[in-house]
Amino acid sequence: MKNLKIFGEHEERVLNQLKRCAEAGNAPFAVLCADAHLGYSQPIGGAVAYRDVISPSGVGYDIGCGNKAARTPLRVADVDIVRVMDEIKARISFGLGRINAESVDDPVIDAIAHAEFEPQRELLKMAQEQLGTCGSGNHYIDLLEDEEGYLWAGVHFGSRGFGHRTASGFLALAQGKEFDERTSEGEVDSPPVLLSVQSALGQDYIVAMNLALQYAYAGRNWVVRRVLEILGTTPTFEAHNNHNYAAKETHFGEEVWVVRKGCTPAYPGQQGFVGGSM
Repeated sequence: MKNLKIFGEHEERVLNQLKRCAEAGNAPFAVLCADAHLGYSQPIGGAVAYRDVISPSGVGYDIGCGNKAARTPLRVADVDIVRVMDEIKARISFGLGRINAESVDDPVIDAIAHAEFEPQRELLKMAQEQLGTCGSGNHYIDLLEDEEGYLWAGVHFGSRGFGHRTASGFLALAQGKEFDERTSEGEVDSPPVLLSVQSALGQDYIVAMNLALQYAYAGRNWVVRRVLEILGTTPTFEAHNNHNYAAKETHFGEEVWVVRKGCTPAYPGQQGFVGGSM
């Protein structure tokens, strides 16, 4: 493909994943970032621009996974980092289960209770229980020092079980099954699951995905606020964005649906945050 932009060098399997996704949907543009690596169906660190389809497998299971960073007026030299990290661990939950059993009040919970895509309403209890918690794996809360010695709080996680169940539900629907039926995700090198944006299923996915994005943003906002509360401070600057999502955008004079997997957007002038483990 002449409109395939590759940054850096990659193993053939990763390149083939991007090419497969682009060719399956007749994508006018696709890009592979320098830190890209193998993902499910679409490589992590890859973005594909489709004209008239959207890809639930491309966005992946952790819809709305992203990063938020907040700069504080505190100097790292003046903070007991070990004590703060111990308190973060004691007051914020990671992975399965919850140690901070408090209820998190956010408008996204009411939005899920009245979700336009009705099957998501059945996920309300799980969404309530997990809002304000972080994922496991490479999801984290970090305290960081910048070049001027100021302390930052950084987080990385997404829409938790709510997003995962939403993604798996649409992959089931794409196979002709019910939303809540179990389905195998197939091999890592499976061809992309593509839905026409003109179809009812495609429109349902867009609506459901955007609600999961809203949920992911709410979770990161809450966790960062709690970390700042533990630090006893307020932010002087914040950067926040997703890297697992799809959006209608205009590139090279053409309106397309850009599907990003582990691929942080970088529009001109946009602020972003890439954590140390990424």
